[in-house]
This record gives sequence, structure tokens and C-alpha cells, in this order.
Amino acid sequence: MQTDLTATRDAIEIITGGWRAQALYVAVKLGVPDHIDAGRATTAELAEATGADPEGVHRLMRLLVAMGVFAGDGESGYRNTDVARVLLDRPGTLRDMCLLYGEEFYTAWAHAEHAIRTVTAGWDVAFGEPLYTYLDSRPEAADRFQAAMKAGNLFFDYVPDVIDFAGKHVVDVGGGAGQLLGTILAAVPDARGTLIDREHVAPIAEQKLAGLGDRVRVVGGDMFAAVPEGGDVYLLCRVLAGWSDDAVVGLFENCRAGLSGPDARVVILERLVVDEGATVLPSLWDLHLLMTNGGRHRTLDRFVGMLERAGLVVERVADLPMETSAIIAKQA
Repeated sequence: MQTDLTATRDAIEIITGGWRAQALYVAVKLGVPDHIDAGRATTAELAEATGADPEGVHRLMRLLVAMGVFAGDGESGYRNTDVARVLLDRPGTLRDMCLLYGEEFYTAWAHAEHAIRTVTAGWDVAFGEPLYTYLDSRPEAADRFQAAMKAGNLFFDYVPDVIDFAGKHVVDVGGGAGQLLGTILAAVPDARGTLIDREHVAPIAEQKLAGLGDRVRVVGGDMFAAVPEGGDVYLLCRVLAGWSDDAVVGLFENCRAGLSGPDARVVILERLVVDEGATVLPSLWDLHLLMTNGGRHRTLDRFVGMLERAGLVVERVADLPMETSAIIAKQA
């Protein structure tokens, strides 16, 4: 029987996916896109700028040109493609995500079999402690993590298009550095906001949101203990995946108790997984959550049941970019 060459090639493409990711990581770690952007574009110039051996640079660039990350050649000079430009060292790029995923997260994925067998985080095996404990004691890694999270928030600009924030008091629960809340308040001038996150995160949010003056307030505390009261919209953006269903239901109850009235809403911004017709991005990130913090993405039906346990019902679901969904819930 002849070998199915198409299937074989497809399998090899998947098998070698980690090599491709690591090649891209090395280029970003060496600052290759930035050197090319600055005019250091030949193999010799890149080798001198990065301190790497010219042969190594040549072989790395040969692959990345074939992958479409760069164009050109080592003698006349390489050029950044659109892919390379989103990895430049400047605000809003994917550079920090590439570095984090090529270092700590790549190490955690080395323990994928353990994670799948036990449904526990591969990170804990790789580093001997949970993800957030690790980050709390390593400010540089924590900064890179926050920057990577920010780079993945490409849907934030579209949230005001699907939720009415006009004149509303928006409470961002577990709001991190305040990127989402800042985006909303910038887009909706008559809205005001309150952000709650852990004590060591609150000062970062205060600094980031300082330009909004008295339109915003930052609170340090445990969202599972209590949330600020009187909100018209309670936002829960990408903060639920690492917690048990019971813990999340308790958080939903806290938000319901804080609602300003019957017209107030709880809004969940998450990727949803489906078991039939699944697409790659939510399914891949679901496994990534397992590797890093033992978490998961949930189905819409699962969220519906958890919200109902907390005295809330789903009013509607709106689509956002990057296969993200907004689940809008109200009091039952």
C-alpha cells in the first residue's frame, strides 16, 4: 500500500510546529525584527548586531524566510513582513507574548503528558510551584506576563460596540493593569469605572488609569471575598478560567449582590469551547490553560448553569474578534 503523502506531510507540519515556534522565539529574543527595521539587514550585519555566529543567523533566517516571517536574503538584505512587524519591540506588539511562550510556557508544555493524565498544571511540575506564586516572586517575569496578556487583548476596542456603557458605572472585576476599563472609558466619555484586583496589582492600575481623574477608582482586594457595590455593569474578562466552578459561582453571587438595580448586568468576556465543530484557537487555549494553571475554557451551557446557580440568567451572547464571546447576564 502506498503511503498517503498528503497526510504524511500534514502530520509532519504538526509534529514540527514546536520547532517553528522556537525559531521565531530565537529571532525575537535576538531582536532581529528591530535590527532589520533599523537598517541592519544583511547576515553579516545581523550577526554583528546580535553577537551570533553568521552561520547560525543564516540558517535561522533561511527557515524564517520560508515561513514568511521575513523576505529577502542575507547578501542584499532581509526585509520585515507584516508578521515580523507585529513582533517589533514597541507597545502593543506580540513580542512579549513570543518571549513568554518561548521560555516559561514552552517549558510547561514539556509536561503535557502529565497534565493530560492528571488534569493538573504542567507548570507546577516544571517550576515546582503554581504560576501565580512564581510570578509574585519574580517581577520581571510578571511584567512580561502582563505585557503578553495585554498583547492578547486585541478584542478590547470592540467591547463598547456590543455593550451599552453610556452613563454607566462599570466595575472591572480582576481588571489587572486597567487596559479594558481604560479602553471603555476612553470610548464612552460619560461612563465611570471602578477596578478591583489584588493588592499588589492595584498600584499598577492606578498609574495606568491616572489620566482619567475622578472618573475611575481602583480598589485592592480579593474579588472572591467581595466586589465594589453599585455597579451598572460588572465585567469579568479572562479571569475565570483558573478557578473551580464553585469558586466562580461564588464570584457571580458577589457581582449579583453588587448590582445597582434590575437594569444592571454581569458581562463575561471569555473564549467558549464547543464539543461539536470545534475550532483550533479556543481548543488550543483550553489546553494551554491546563498546562499553565490547571484551568479550562467552558462551554456556553456550563456558564448558563453556573450563572443560574448564582441567581442570574443569560440575556444574550455577542461575538467579539479572536473567537471571544461576551455573555450578558441579568438578575433572574
